[in-house]
Amino acid sequence: MRILKKLGLALAAATALMGAPATAQSALNDILSNGVLKVGTTGDWNPMSVRDPATNKYKGYDIDVMTQLATDMGVELEFVATDWKTLVNGVVAGNYHMTGSASISPARLKAAGYSSSYISVEILPFTTSDKADRFNGWDSINQADVKVATTLGTTFEKLVREWFPNAEIVVVEAPARGYQEVLSGRADVFVTSNIEGSTLTSKFPNVGQVNVDAARAPTPIAMLLPQTDQVWINYVNSWIELKKTQGFFEKTAEKWGL
Repeated sequence: MRILKKLGLALAAATALMGAPATAQSALNDILSNGVLKVGTTGDWNPMSVRDPATNKYKGYDIDVMTQLATDMGVELEFVATDWKTLVNGVVAGNYHMTGSASISPARLKAAGYSSSYISVEILPFTTSDKADRFNGWDSINQADVKVATTLGTTFEKLVREWFPNAEIVVVEAPARGYQEVLSGRADVFVTSNIEGSTLTSKFPNVGQVNVDAARAPTPIAMLLPQTDQVWINYVNSWIELKKTQGFFEKTAEKWGL
């Protein structure tokens, strides 16, 4: 009887194991097995990620960060072109293992996970020198005769719709950018991070920051990761903490003028 009882318990355990769902393999296992880290990047956020159309190669703060991560993992690095409106979808669909820097937002958190933050941004408005006299403060932008340009699917699109309900919102689709609409004269103002803003004002002498009392929406920046892949998230977070203690992020930010 004891033998039969033990046999019955063993069969029950085996049946339970067979009926249990298989644990999904972590992205970490996939990366190490195939020797390739796939990173989604937009290539249009200067100086974070900039794509050279002539060579199809990328440069910038994000690119340096991801290159170091791949080097430390002992794998090759492959950048996968994406845009802001499909950035999260690419992670969810498994088109890439992670993204470069992205602002942390409740909407994105519904579908994707994030790494620990390693840099932060705040948002400022910009215009061209010929229109600078029209604006003084945030309220001066929220007027019916003002066109505010933004790029579809970005955090900036959501913010300008909230901040400037009275203004006309001009939405362009990547690879076009909101600042290009202002430079061309088709719009009056664009908003962007202090990071990109400093680069654009250096590159285009006729672009300047609108005089406001304070920046808005201070936001931590992190990498998007598969939401349920805690093994991969833990690895990336531990790597970030290690590189912080080594001063890597500070040195990289200094290199790119951040």
